[in-house]
Amino acid sequence: MSPAAGVKVPLLPGSSKSAPAKPPSVSGAVFNVSTSIIGAGIMSIPATLKVLGVVPAFVMIVVIAWLADISVEFLMRYTHAGDTTTYAGVMRESFGRVGSILVQICVMITNLGCLIIFLIIIGDVLSGNQLEGSVHLGVLQQWFGIHWWNTRAFALLFTLIFVLLPLVVFKRVESLRYSSAISVFLAVVFVGISSVMAIMALLEGKTNSPRMVPELDNKAAFFDLFTAVPVIVTAFTFHFNAVRISMVLCAAIYFAIGLFGYLLFGDSIMADILVNFDQNSGSTIGSVLNDIVRLSYALHLMLVFPLLNFSLRANMDEFLFPIKTLLAKDNTRFWSLTLVILAFCYLAAIAIPNIWYFFQFMGSTSAVSLAFIFPGAIALRDAWGISTARDRILAAVMIVLAVVTSTIAISSNIYSLITENQS
Repeated sequence: MSPAAGVKVPLLPGSSKSAPAKPPSVSGAVFNVSTSIIGAGIMSIPATLKVLGVVPAFVMIVVIAWLADISVEFLMRYTHAGDTTTYAGVMRESFGRVGSILVQICVMITNLGCLIIFLIIIGDVLSGNQLEGSVHLGVLQQWFGIHWWNTRAFALLFTLIFVLLPLVVFKRVESLRYSSAISVFLAVVFVGISSVMAIMALLEGKTNSPRMVPELDNKAAFFDLFTAVPVIVTAFTFHFNAVRISMVLCAAIYFAIGLFGYLLFGDSIMADILVNFDQNSGSTIGSVLNDIVRLSYALHLMLVFPLLNFSLRANMDEFLFPIKTLLAKDNTRFWSLTLVILAFCYLAAIAIPNIWYFFQFMGSTSAVSLAFIFPGAIALRDAWGISTARDRILAAVMIVLAVVTSTIAISSNIYSLITENQS
């Protein structure tokens, strides 16, 4: 369901009234939802294994996926019980106008943040980055050397104009089903090649020994565990559209890439695992595989970008212009919002170098609200009198866990920043 209040279906209707719109297929829905779930979250999942250890990370992925399934079930049940077909509409029925505004704000923050993260990762792949004191070259720089035209700013600008802009101007999200299918395929290619590389390295005895449980050598290390939770929460924030098949598929992909990525790079894993693939593999085949891995996922993110842009644009329009005509019928509004979003994301991606803190911020605030706090609050409010005792218990547990882990994660991040500045 669309997160935008007032948008009655997940498609902006076209102008033609003579021919009825073809209903979206199940496969198209699965591809679109899988694409919106996977997104950039997969890039930081291996880094969570470094923090949590393999076993706790696996348990965390399963638990968060299970809680996400419960929260989606809450939303779907109250959608059918009420008179609305949107997330914001369900919140309006439970908490009034304030509830719907909160959903819209959180959706806009989360989607905008994800779009910026996409561009940061694409920039890392094409033009490299300098993280933790190490210089990592991008694919274009490794192929052609360092030039003005393959700098981060120019490469992202070219991608924005010639790749992303043609995709974000579609006015029906169903029109993106083919690009979404390709993006899921590219994600599978990324996971498949990474898995093969990890297995080959394992057979050759070149893998790093994975840490099965976290190292808790001091109090700070214990609280650092909570900073990994928002990353996984962000990875599973997909309540704008939900299909259980997609969630199972994506949970399997997350753990696979997390495990194999950790085997390949161990504690040297970066917040953006694609950065690790810039290293010299020692063979021509290995170098080619490294480039394919990076480029396949960069292309995947380029195809995910328009899907989240669609949701963000619809929410911004409904929030800023609630009484205007449909966005699809107002070209001036449509193009203005589209260009403003692209320009802001571009400037932010140039200015922000690291995605880890971005994931933590979103996972501790807007993403956790959309994924768990709001659905749990809807079930507890029970505007239609359909919640069971089990529902209320699960909703309360969901909210408490979300608030506690997010509070600890935010506090830990603030403490780390203060400590770094003092040192």
